[in-house]
Amino acid sequence: MKNNKYRVEKDSMGSMNVPFDALYGAQTQRAIENFPISGTTFFVEFINAIIIIKRSAAIVNHKLGLIDKNICDAIINSCDQLLQNSHYEHFPIDVFQTGSGTSTNMNVNEVISSLAKNISSNDIHPNDHVNMGQSSNDTIPTAINISVALMISEKLLPNINNLIESIKMKEKEFQNILKLGRTHLQDATPIGLSQEFSGYRELLIKSRQRLISVHSTLKRLPQGGTAVGTGINTHKDFGKFIAEEISKYTQLEFIESPNHFEAQSAQDSSVEVAGILKGLAISLSKIANDVRWLASGPRSGLGELNIPAVQPGSSIMPGKVNPVICESVLQVSAQVIANDLAITIGALGSILELNLMLPLIAHNLLYSTFILSNSIKVFNNKLIKDLSANKIKCENYIEGSLAMCTSLAPIIGYDEAAKIAHESFETGKTIREVVVEKNIIDKKVLDRVLNPNNMINPQ
Repeated sequence: MKNNKYRVEKDSMGSMNVPFDALYGAQTQRAIENFPISGTTFFVEFINAIIIIKRSAAIVNHKLGLIDKNICDAIINSCDQLLQNSHYEHFPIDVFQTGSGTSTNMNVNEVISSLAKNISSNDIHPNDHVNMGQSSNDTIPTAINISVALMISEKLLPNINNLIESIKMKEKEFQNILKLGRTHLQDATPIGLSQEFSGYRELLIKSRQRLISVHSTLKRLPQGGTAVGTGINTHKDFGKFIAEEISKYTQLEFIESPNHFEAQSAQDSSVEVAGILKGLAISLSKIANDVRWLASGPRSGLGELNIPAVQPGSSIMPGKVNPVICESVLQVSAQVIANDLAITIGALGSILELNLMLPLIAHNLLYSTFILSNSIKVFNNKLIKDLSANKIKCENYIEGSLAMCTSLAPIIGYDEAAKIAHESFETGKTIREVVVEKNIIDKKVLDRVLNPNNMINPQ
């Protein structure tokens, strides 16, 4: 009796039962059965990058006179259909698979072939036509570069730009607010709240520049090296032409790698990108943690900042507001740092002519970029934009701080200033009150010396 749930597909190893409605074929089904590992599949951006490669390869192979126009058109139409509506359910292979990513490369080849057969009267083969001039060994690392470059350009950088602009707005809003600086979590000399936020902005500007600069590394595509970098079974100009075609489609500049042996045998470009993402995560963690501390309390903590209430903070304490957005950013930062380690270890899988942990590297690079993009967007929209300052608390902390005696040291000496600080601490009086009682400095001079504005903008 015929089984309506499955159809029989064949590959070079024999026959396989494939779900009747699946667009993929025998090789994909083998991988599904071989790798029931995590249930985690590739990001759609990575699959789309492979599809872009297949689309571009068809155009180049036709220009080189290697495939007929109707086959080329059928492949292009199939790729366009997938790029517009990913049919993601047809790309089910686990991330933890063959180290070269061959399973996913063939998954894409089979799906495109299946769709193309419905468009063309020709028998369009997944290997002979869709994969023409390519190998998993150059296609998968190329897809890493394309997908990461696109996600950085389209998602991460715009969100960083928006956060930078929001912080600039806060700098203007906080322009006239002075607060106490803190080092070692102890009182230090005064600082402008806008100055503090300018430091956050500069951290993000530096990360943004690193991300922009890293495209010079990502734009060098391994495509054209085929199996081991020699370009066997492809046209000598294939790598150059497909980089041009990919650039045309993505609107990002890509070039053929000047050395295919390096491009396929190692993953130092991925290590570089991962390091930049880790640096961004550390900067975001610093900003989120500072905001969390400055908003602590609000009555028994520092309470210099007021964070927006986005959800109840406790299931038992009514009215409690927690820095949940900051905590989310901190967790994302921790995950990105962990992903960097996974990518670093993955790069150690570069053995002889091929890296054997490409799927691991691809997934973690995109995972880091994806969660950083979303986290920055939420941090900006749910917290930074509606953040406000408690000006009165900021001013009170300054007047009551022992660190105010710092500006006395050039006048009365370090040791005498220290004695005043100790007396202030013991008696609970302010530095100003102790100095006035002792009558050791003229009042006009004292007012100038203890003016916090003069401390943040030294004359």
